Amino acid sequence: MSKLIIGSHEEFEAYLGKELGVSDYLKITQEQINQFATATIDHQWIHTDPERAAKEGPFKSTIAHGYLTVSVAPYLWAQIAEIHNLKMMINYGVEKLKFGQPVLVNNEVRLRAKLDSIVNLRGITKAQLKVTLEIKDNPKPAFTAMIIFLYHFE
Repeated sequence: MSKLIIGSHEEFEAYLGKELGVSDYLKITQEQINQFATATIDHQWIHTDPERAAKEGPFKSTIAHGYLTVSVAPYLWAQIAEIHNLKMMINYGVEKLKFGQPVLVNNEVRLRAKLDSIVNLRGITKAQLKVTLEIKDNPKPAFTAMIIFLYHFE
């Protein structure tokens, strides 16, 4: 499926209730996990100590922080849709976030998105996407959520 090009509220609205697409896979590396740990001041060993995680951890490897996996959603969303004619875009919220499966170091993840609702708020488009972060070769998703973006089209 090729990348969607959306240039207005009306063009976006045409996709209501439809799957918008799937991103490419992104490998989650130990370096990314360590950088996220530093940025969020969350150095729990299950994330940052590969030797201890291999010996004592339930997954026999380090795992990505749950919020690291959420934080890559806008990057992966940009692979699905290219939004044109924008003055501004705002990450507005995440609702109904449910983690389903940990992402182990070096797992590959991708985002699947469906337009769940879209509203014109006095010229601002509020788009709610039902998203699933899929883990390559794993039937259970890393998470499901409703991600909300505000788009101010020109």
